[in-house]
Amino acid sequence: MNRRDFVAGVGGGVLATSMAGRAVGSVAPRLQDRPLILDANGEIRLTHSMSLIREVIASGTNSESVTITDPKVFGEAALDAAVDDLIAYDRHIQEHSDLLVKATSVADIHRAKAEGKLAIFYQLQNTTPIQKDLDRVEMFYNLGLRSLQMTYNYQNYVGAGCRERADAGLTVFGVELIERMNVIGMLVDTSHAGMRTMREAIEVSSVPTIVSHTACQAVHEHVRNTTDENIRLLADSGGVVGLCQIRPFITEHNTEDNVRYYFEHIRHAVNVAGVEHVCIGSDRDHRVIEDSDEELEVLLEEEGAQFNPSDWPLYMPALNGPRRMEVVWDGVVGLGYSEDDVEKIMGRNLLRLYTEIIG
Repeated sequence: MNRRDFVAGVGGGVLATSMAGRAVGSVAPRLQDRPLILDANGEIRLTHSMSLIREVIASGTNSESVTITDPKVFGEAALDAAVDDLIAYDRHIQEHSDLLVKATSVADIHRAKAEGKLAIFYQLQNTTPIQKDLDRVEMFYNLGLRSLQMTYNYQNYVGAGCRERADAGLTVFGVELIERMNVIGMLVDTSHAGMRTMREAIEVSSVPTIVSHTACQAVHEHVRNTTDENIRLLADSGGVVGLCQIRPFITEHNTEDNVRYYFEHIRHAVNVAGVEHVCIGSDRDHRVIEDSDEELEVLLEEEGAQFNPSDWPLYMPALNGPRRMEVVWDGVVGLGYSEDDVEKIMGRNLLRLYTEIIG
């Protein structure tokens, strides 16, 4: 039984389906027999229960690229925090090796899939732990880091984030950093960057890059979204754009059926970049998040002034839970793409990029 048979079995029809209707027993094919599902940016927290991880795996998800440490930490404190968190994730994965695999190559994705486990890639969402010491790139690589995001919203030594008042583009150090990453085999991520900084990073890199979690500016205007010009440039250089699932980036509509807007972004990205250059980068926690004052307070504490309470809730109801990749798969099928193209968007495009850059 292939994934197409599975989709038919559960009824397709994503726009009429919510996560609440997804029962654990509904996943019929063996995990090893299903096509790869990779998430270019997903939250797997150390506090997540193993029952939640089992749900993620049962959804067919094979690999998550996980952000290590808070990208809002600066100075030498950022280095300390990143190293501490890398050690903590290593320990966590070792303690739960029956379900989790530390991934440093594509071989680890295939091993995790064969064993019914979840492969975890490490990434940083800011270059602040590097400071201006290029030797730290190799240090982090040796600790297992495989992806490094250039900026996080504001200016740093590399360039301007998307919320900076002025985007002066990639700095001299930013050029040097990308060149070192290219040599060592670390993926360059330009999510959260200003459009000029993003464009110049794509142009400077000698190998393909990624915007791991964003949405399309042409579909919904938001400071975190990416222009068609940059999406096209990314694709022309062999890169991949990951479509995120953060509701304010996707739509202003806070309704039960707003998941349809997510698939508009996927369709638009495919039209601009080509089907070989689009993937899923959810940027989402896998828990079921309650629409409550308590959850909002937690988010305000985590994000501080960078979060606007009017953007709550951040999730779309149909994608609010550990089985959301099933909904995404059904929705991409519903866009009318061939089985081959669906598999590209859901995993193979990202696998190709990982193979080329990470190995």
